[in-house]
Amino acid sequence: MAAKRKLLFGAGLLAAFVLWTFIIMNVDVQNVGQQGTSVGLAVFNTWFHQITGVHMWLYIVTDWLGLVPIAICMCFAVLGLVQLIRRRSLFKVDIDIILLGIYYLLVISGYLIFEMIPINYRPIPIDGFMEASYPSSTTLLVLSVMPTLIFQIKRRCKSQITKYITYIFALLFSVFMVIGRLISGVHWATDIIGSVFLSFGLFALYCAAVQFIDKRKENGI
Repeated sequence: MAAKRKLLFGAGLLAAFVLWTFIIMNVDVQNVGQQGTSVGLAVFNTWFHQITGVHMWLYIVTDWLGLVPIAICMCFAVLGLVQLIRRRSLFKVDIDIILLGIYYLLVISGYLIFEMIPINYRPIPIDGFMEASYPSSTTLLVLSVMPTLIFQIKRRCKSQITKYITYIFALLFSVFMVIGRLISGVHWATDIIGSVFLSFGLFALYCAAVQFIDKRKENGI
C-alpha cells in the first residue's frame, strides 16, 4: 500500500475512533455502570457483559502478559540508544526508530488523555477502585506494539524463518490478548472496539511516515 493510501487509511481509522467515541458519549447513555455511572450503548454493553460474565483469572493473565509489549518497546529503545551512542548523533539514528519512539509517545499520550478524562468506568471495581475503562489500555498497547514488531523484523531481519515465527507469534498473541480482554468482563465491549480503531489508525500513520521517508531517500531528497 502506497504511503498516501496508508495515510488516508490511518486518518480514516482515527476519524472512526472519534466518531465511535462520540457515539459512546451520546447514544443510549444509561446509568448502568459502577455506582450509577453512565455507559454509552448501554443495552449492547450490558447484554454482552451478561453473556461473558467476569473471569478474573483471565484478567490477571492478560494483565501480566501486558508486560510483553512493554518489553518489546524497551528492546527498540535500547536499539535506538545503542545507535545514538555509537553514531554520536541523534540525526544518525535510523529514522524508522526515531519515528517509532514518537509513535510510542503518541500511544502513551492517548492512554493518558483518557485516564484524565474518563469516558466511562469499568463494569467492576479493580482492587476496590473504580478505573477508567475507555479505551482498553491493554488492548491499545498490544495492538499498537505487536504490529511494529512484525514491521521492524521484516525490515531488519533476513531470515525468512524468523520473520514467519515472529508473524505467527505476534498474530496469535494479539488475538489471545484482545479476546481475553473482551471476555474477561473487566471492560465494556465498546472499550475494546475503540482501542482497535485507535491503535490501527496510529500504526497506519507510522507506516505511512516511514514509507514516505524511505521514498525520499530513494529519490535522493
